[in-house]
Amino acid sequence: MSDRKLLETFPNPNPQREYEILHVAPEFTSVCPKTGQPDFGTIKLTYVPNKLCVELKSYKFYLQSYRNQGVFYEDVTNRILDDLVAVLRPRSMTITTEWTPRGGLHSVITATYKRRK
Repeated sequence: MSDRKLLETFPNPNPQREYEILHVAPEFTSVCPKTGQPDFGTIKLTYVPNKLCVELKSYKFYLQSYRNQGVFYEDVTNRILDDLVAVLRPRSMTITTEWTPRGGLHSVITATYKRRK
């Protein structure tokens, strides 16, 4: 399992403004739980911060914690969203995972969170 405790934050320097942050991690790896083969993908994190922003080095280490885990695309996408929402409490957040084609299929998974007002 990944460890959300790896995620560090810093205060949003402009909490009075709604602005969007996009971080792209093009070298994500995990393992297919069915075949044991490596999965390669790109993780796109898009969010509107509230009081906190994610510190990038810690985010990179967090993503690397999936490297040897057997996890389906749908699960890893939603786990990342759940962990980041729990730590950051953003105004909104979307995680999009784009997976390298295997067997003629290319998968894109999107999970979204919107804070209730």
